[in-house]
Amino acid sequence: MSKMMVDKIALITGGASGMGRAAAQIFAREGARVVVSDVDAAGGEETVRLVTERGGEAIFMSCDVASEADVDGLVGATVARYGRLDCAFNNAGIRGDLRRIAKLTLEDFEQLYNVNQKGVWLCMKREIQQMLEQDGGAIVNNASTAGLVGLEALSGYAGSKHAVVGMTRSVALEYATRGIRVNAVCPGAIRTPMLEGVINERPEIEEALIQYEPVRRLGTPEEVAEAAVWLCSDRASFVTGQALAVDGGITAG
Repeated sequence: MSKMMVDKIALITGGASGMGRAAAQIFAREGARVVVSDVDAAGGEETVRLVTERGGEAIFMSCDVASEADVDGLVGATVARYGRLDCAFNNAGIRGDLRRIAKLTLEDFEQLYNVNQKGVWLCMKREIQQMLEQDGGAIVNNASTAGLVGLEALSGYAGSKHAVVGMTRSVALEYATRGIRVNAVCPGAIRTPMLEGVINERPEIEEALIQYEPVRRLGTPEEVAEAAVWLCSDRASFVTGQALAVDGGITAG
């Protein structure tokens, strides 16, 4: 089967680890030239190394997605280098503290929304401005199953991810006739550094998460990345406005 992303330019935020790193490698495997972005320069450069040592093409650009100037600079620099932007995986996100709402601080709440909601909004806005100047494009936002259902002690995080799903669906309708597709992936419990941090703090959570998953295992970053790359490809040309659960069946019940 032919590669899905030949000659495409792909931008990935939060590319220093986890699902972003996996996506960079899979986009490159499928033929894309990849721009890896993150606030973690060392991690981002390591992702680039992993891509290039396998024969792919990738560069790193630093960006704080909560900063409009940074996002504008990121997209502008991508276009200055490659001439266009074909697809974007808006993956950057944070978990915040595991606290019920009565104990959730305003600082933590604002940080969650600055990165998880405002960051996705800023990225989509600038990416779409560029895609309107060319012949369209595809965007995938990383939401969560917490954007589809409620989760105890994650009200701030879940709220931010519900916002990502809502923005995804709304923006998809806004540009459906302009050749721009917008979708979201909604991962379940995925073995990323973010989740490993939670497990290290509370080891009993790992088994609880495995039992919560109908397939009785944690997902991998690569499984989410494969879905994101497919949604960005022409093979998903009739798919827009969707929140695709990659969750081992959590939301099926």
